[in-house]
Parts: sequence; structure tokens; C-alpha cells
Amino acid sequence: MMANAALERLRAVDSAQRAEQEHWADRARLLWAHRTTLVRVACISLLASLCIAFLIPKRYKSAASIMPPDQPNSNALMLAALASHAGSLGSISNLAGGLLGGHSSTALFIDLLRSSTVSGHLIDRFDLQHVYHKRYRIDTAKHLARCTQITDDKKSGVITIEVEDASPVRARDLAQGYLDELNQLVTATNDSAAHQERVFIEQRLHAVQADLERAQLDLSAFSSKSGTIDLGDQTRAMVEGGAQVQAELLIQQSDLQSLRQMYGDGNVRVREAEARIAALQSGLEKMTGSSASVQAEAGADPAGAGDDEGELYPPLRQLPRLAVPYADLYRRVKAEEAAYELLTQQYELARIEEARNVPAVSVIDAPGVPEKKSFPPRMLLTALLTFLSAASAAALILFRDHWSRLESQDPRKTLAADVMPVLRAGLRGILPHQRAKRGGA
Repeated sequence: MMANAALERLRAVDSAQRAEQEHWADRARLLWAHRTTLVRVACISLLASLCIAFLIPKRYKSAASIMPPDQPNSNALMLAALASHAGSLGSISNLAGGLLGGHSSTALFIDLLRSSTVSGHLIDRFDLQHVYHKRYRIDTAKHLARCTQITDDKKSGVITIEVEDASPVRARDLAQGYLDELNQLVTATNDSAAHQERVFIEQRLHAVQADLERAQLDLSAFSSKSGTIDLGDQTRAMVEGGAQVQAELLIQQSDLQSLRQMYGDGNVRVREAEARIAALQSGLEKMTGSSASVQAEAGADPAGAGDDEGELYPPLRQLPRLAVPYADLYRRVKAEEAAYELLTQQYELARIEEARNVPAVSVIDAPGVPEKKSFPPRMLLTALLTFLSAASAAALILFRDHWSRLESQDPRKTLAADVMPVLRAGLRGILPHQRAKRGGA
């Protein structure tokens, strides 16, 4: 019994295989019988596909490769937030999450290239709304995003920017525009610690420079009014000059006594010696000053001590009183000069450090004008359309043959007989309505 059952199964399988082979053979004979129709459809579709392939406008693709820095700097989050300021909040949060998660600067630079800031600048720079025939900027940005492909190599981190456009020159310019906008965005939004330090030092440098100018003007005004140039050298010179005058005065007084003993008081030489001694005493008094004049001018402005007599330099007795305000002004000038020199050095160092911290985008392959089109692939498109048309025609032939072999009582034919009248009635109701609409318009 078991052997008979197995034998019957083998016979059933063999009969099924024969029926399948006969089924395929029948399909092949049917298609061969309609070979003229198939060849005609293939020829017509070949011509039509050639026309379609050549009517599709050419597209050119320009590519550029850049290598971002190995590690992101401390201003990465600020860069991303500013670059995505015009975009959605979701993109900012995703970018921030990526940065806090420890992603490399490659992901940051890709997000910057895809930001609304970069696309908006490119739209304005190349007038893409007019080029793409778009009414709204958002549609223009979406079209630009579809024409742009930004990829990165996971191993090396190299970013490739590919821009496709109907004009090869504009494709090259758009790819270069992405690089230019990226550099400008990175530089403009650089908010690192070195940048903050440079800004702070620059502000302090301007403030100290203004203070130094005021201190120099105050010292100059005081020196001009009081006649003080350098109190140390001035005092030393006046003391030495006063000592010489005093020594000369002693010598003249000694000579006067000798002349009086020899010639008497009425002699011409005696009167001449007395005149020289009076002149020396007057000069010595002017050089040293008097205690009475110092007490009289004690409550006056020290800077106006020598103005009344029109003297070139202040007297020696007034120099200690002028030394305090002069030393204060001189100390202010020297302090401001030292601070200015120190801040100038720190400012130059901060500028160097800031330039070092700006992320440098190294261009590996600069974009060029493409020589060959990237789309459409005319041969492949023609072959594909021709094959699809011929396959559709063959499928339609097989379907019609299979449908004609079905019995009239077949449920599929019954369903089709019920559905088709309804569809035709619906189409007849829609078409006149549409015609009426068009006629009324």
C-alpha cells in the first residue's frame, strides 16, 4: 500500500511537470504567433525611448573633496547653533546631541554644509530662484538639496561635495560656493576661548591707549605751565649751576674787599665789582628762589609757580613742591606705557592663537568644470524603456489569451462583468462634467 501511494505521488509530480512544460510551450507558441506585433511594439518603443532620452536635458556633476580638522575645537556647538539659526529646532538639537556624543568634526562640517545659512547664501548669490523657476525660497532650497550630495568617508573623514546642474559652469561654481560659504561661516562664527581673549585684550588695549593719551596730555600741560621737563636732571643741573654761581659770588666778594682796601669805595673798579656781585646775587636768588615767595605761593596752583615772572624754569626752592604732582603724572604715564606695551604683546599672541584655533578646511580636490554629462544615461534608458514596452506587450498578449480561455461562468469573468459597467458609467458621468467645467471656464 505504501509503495502504491508513493508511486501515485511520483506520477502526480511527473504529470504536473509535464503540464507546466506544456504551459510554457503554449505561451512561447502564442508569443511567436504574435511576433510581428511584438517586433512592431519594440521598434516603436525604441524610437520613442530614443526621443525621450534625447529630450531629457543634460545634467552635469561637479565634485570637490575637503579634509576637515582631526578634532573639533571648543566652539563647535556655537558654530552649529549659529549655522542652523535659520533652520528648524530639531536640526539644532540633533547636531548638539551629536557633538556632545563625541562625534568628530566631519559630522559638524556636513551639518554646516547642509544648513539653511549656507543654502540661503547660495540662493542669493546665484539667483537660484530664477534658475530653478521656483516661487518660494523653501522650494528652491529643497531643489538645491536634491541636486547636492554630501558624503563622508567613515575611515578617512574626507567629505565629498557633489553638485548637479544643467550648466557645467554653474555646477562648478555651486561646488566652489559651498567651500567658500563653509570657510566664511567657520571664520565668522569662531567663538573660541582664544577669540574671546583676543576681543577682551583688544578692548583693554583701546582703553589703555586712551588713558595713556590723557596722561601724556596732562603731563605735557603741567610741564608747559610749570616749566618742568625732567625734575631729576633739572634739580641736578640747577644745584650745580647754583653752586658755580655761589662760588663765583664768593670770589667776587673777596676781590671786592681787596679792591676797597686798595682804592677805597669811590673807585671805578670797586663800583664795577659791586655791580657784578649784585648781578650774581640777583641771578642766584632767581635760581634758588626765596622762602617768602614759596610761602606766598604755597596755597596756589603748583603748575602756575613760574608764570608770574615769565621765567624759563622754576626756582630751585619750588622744585620739591612741583615734584609731587610731576611725579604723580610721570608715574601715570610710565604705568600706562608699560600696560600698553604688555597688552600689545598679548594682543599679537592672542591673534596668533585665534588664527591657530580657527578650523582649517583643507581642499583635497577643487571643483572643476565637468566635461561629460552625468545624466541621463541614454543607452541604458533606451534599452530599459524598450524592454519594458516589449515585456508589457507580451504580458498583455498572454493575459488576453488566458482571459479568452476562461469559461463564461468563471467567477473572475462574472466579477469583471459586474464591475466594468459601473466603471464605464462613472467615466461617462465624470467626463461630461469635466467638459462642462472647461466649457464654462
